Amino acid sequence: MIDAHASEGASRYWLIGALLGAWGAAIALAPDLTTRALLATPLVLLPLAWWTLAGPARWTMLFLCAALLAPPLPVPWGDTGPHPSLLVAGLGVLAGLLRKDEWTASRGARRGHSQEKLDEVVLAGGRQETLSGEQPSRLNFCLVLYLVALLASLPFAAIYSGAALAAASLARVLLFGVGVYLYFYTAQGPGSGVGVGEGFANLRLLFWCGLASALFACVDFYWQLPAPAGFGPQYVWMESEIYRRAQGVFYEASTLGNLCVFFLVMIGVSLLRPRAQSPVSRPVLWIGAVVFFSALMLSFSRASLLSLGAAAAVLFWLHLWLHGGRFRWRWLIGIPAAATLAVATTSWLFPRFADFYWLRLWASWHYFLSATEGVLSGRLASWRYLAAFLVERPWHALLGVGYKTLPYSDFVGRPVVADNAYLSALVETGLFGLAAMLAWNLALLGAGWRAARNADPRVSFFGAWILCFWSGQLAQMMSGDLLTYWRVLPLYFWVLAMAVRR
Repeated sequence: MIDAHASEGASRYWLIGALLGAWGAAIALAPDLTTRALLATPLVLLPLAWWTLAGPARWTMLFLCAALLAPPLPVPWGDTGPHPSLLVAGLGVLAGLLRKDEWTASRGARRGHSQEKLDEVVLAGGRQETLSGEQPSRLNFCLVLYLVALLASLPFAAIYSGAALAAASLARVLLFGVGVYLYFYTAQGPGSGVGVGEGFANLRLLFWCGLASALFACVDFYWQLPAPAGFGPQYVWMESEIYRRAQGVFYEASTLGNLCVFFLVMIGVSLLRPRAQSPVSRPVLWIGAVVFFSALMLSFSRASLLSLGAAAAVLFWLHLWLHGGRFRWRWLIGIPAAATLAVATTSWLFPRFADFYWLRLWASWHYFLSATEGVLSGRLASWRYLAAFLVERPWHALLGVGYKTLPYSDFVGRPVVADNAYLSALVETGLFGLAAMLAWNLALLGAGWRAARNADPRVSFFGAWILCFWSGQLAQMMSGDLLTYWRVLPLYFWVLAMAVRR
């Protein structure tokens, strides 16, 4: 029997070797380089897929790194072309199916409201005390409810705008669903088995990926490199020069600005904590602050600056509350120093652009009340147009006209970019969708608030980060639909999952 098993194993290895040899010969005999590359691709992807599925959380890190660093593929599909990270997302779905016994969400659902309150130890006012904290079940319910509201609007998209636009809307819902799936996988699925210490190690990897992405955006702006496969035509028009706004590997500059705010808030949270509680060293934080703030300036996004200001205000208040009003001002020395260095570097490399940038910010502040329409880049006209549509047809405020159909359909009279996440949710998904969206955002802030008071400094780090950043997001949503930034949303969902998981 032993000899038979050994003979069978040897035959299997010979067969695998023969197949690999034949495959290599086919690659060598291929007539052109493109065919050789296509034949060689499985030899790279199959081992990578095997390695990815071998660990419970490997696909999440591979997906997030690909989303931050890889440009879209040059294929005429959608607005930007397909993105390589979607292949990794497919592996993530497979990983969830293969590890179906490791999901804990079902147990939490069975407990339901019987354990809706849990005692947890939190840090408040420099002392530990026991408070009653709600389970993340409310956050989970509101998130799923919002996803259901998006799906429920798709029939109206088909009725009012046609099957083709409804299919495109479905694709956008599924892209948003990638972040939702990653959240549940990390918070209550197989990824929840990863320790908080390993989570900090993963955070360091993501920080370096984000830093590389922002640095490339600065290089891209300096040399005005060719844009990725698809990009939004966003330019800075000056008298003597025309610049394409920094976007890096993303579709538009606003996504880059949003990502820079995300990591700048992380840097702020780190600098307000002891060195031992920071995921990266102080010098790296300061270098990162320079790069991210420079990329934020070059993205030319005023709304991202507003988001950063709101997040900083919440961070300042949170720190005062957690420490009983005590504040160590020396901890903030690195933040203005890094911002000053970023401004000085940008002004030195792009003097005319920097002058125009600060002039635009000053004009936006000075003329906000007297020339609001111009300061808001025509948003008021779009808001008035959509408001008039709802006044004339109020029943659409109840049911909506279909998720993400306004910019592509003339059902409301002409294509309209709402540039306001709340108004867009009302018109496209109705009152149900807007209520679900608001409930989910409030539940997210509540979950971040509870996590920020946790006794474990690593959990409280993630909680403070998502609480402050998402507060800025809520302010920025007044001027843009940030929930469509599917390339960076999963990263935000990952931080949320690290904050709320038990």
